[in-house]
Amino acid sequence: MNITVNNEIVEQDVETLTVAGFLESRGVPAQSIVVAVNDDIIPRPEWGTHQLEDGDNVEIVQAVSGGDHVDTLTIAGQTFSSRLFLGTGKYANRQTMVEAIAASGAEMVTVAIRYMKLDGDANGEPSILEQLDLSKYRLLPNTAGAYTVRDAIKMARLARAATGTVWIKLEVIGDQRTLWPDVAATIEATKILVEEGFVVLPYTSPDLVAAMRLEEAGAATVMPLASPIGSGAGMQDWKSIERIVAAVSVPVVVDAGIGVPSDASLAMELGTSAVLVNTAVAKASDPVAMARAMKQGVQAGRLARLAGRMPVSGYANPSSPTEGVPVATVIE
Repeated sequence: MNITVNNEIVEQDVETLTVAGFLESRGVPAQSIVVAVNDDIIPRPEWGTHQLEDGDNVEIVQAVSGGDHVDTLTIAGQTFSSRLFLGTGKYANRQTMVEAIAASGAEMVTVAIRYMKLDGDANGEPSILEQLDLSKYRLLPNTAGAYTVRDAIKMARLARAATGTVWIKLEVIGDQRTLWPDVAATIEATKILVEEGFVVLPYTSPDLVAAMRLEEAGAATVMPLASPIGSGAGMQDWKSIERIVAAVSVPVVVDAGIGVPSDASLAMELGTSAVLVNTAVAKASDPVAMARAMKQGVQAGRLARLAGRMPVSGYANPSSPTEGVPVATVIE
């Protein structure tokens, strides 16, 4: 019997073999893994009875997030182990920022153009680039504050010159009060920047068609907002995010509005590839602890997505057996 396991053909000298038997024969630890056969996740209680057949396609996923493992995220050829991206603004001080980023496990951090003081500031504080270990983190400069295509492109070019990276988080704002993105301008700017060789990660609204057009324009990801920037209001339109995940092939990164780890977890449960968080960590009473909590929220949501949730029912489904229930006997 031949089966394909994680894209490799494996020959078995047996005619019948269960999932549990295969894992045991290969010495695969059963903890923290998910097994799928022909794209169907096999629940752990069924491993001992589910028979593998000749030609089956078996996928074994180490169902954890963060750290060195097989569940990595790739954007424009760059691989990330962490699915939590962190912003560098709004912290009380730079030391807290550095400690929070370390606690989060993030490997990509955003930097606003207006914060790039490469020669230090008036108080003698070192440049933000000097305080980040750039061997550990990929910088993602953003065009925050741009309200036109022209301004966004200018900021992107300045960011490339200042940091040496062609990666850019593209923001073109359409409304000053809500900081809602100008989708048409964002799509136009994406096309221009992609032609110039930038890796563009655009901030957008949770609009399905906008996400599709951004992918067509060459965006490396699409980054729909959960709720307005800095609001902490959480996942207000999760169904639209879910539709975007199903419609595009590039990674979907939820950006803006996440307030607590459960928001990040829900985003990951919906199938998004990552979340970007700033204010929720920077403005927490204990930013370092919140960064650690966000990391765990992302991990829990990712693990839940891989595990596969139970079917939703409109009616109750008793957990205990319905037969043999002791009942009181009425004695007259």
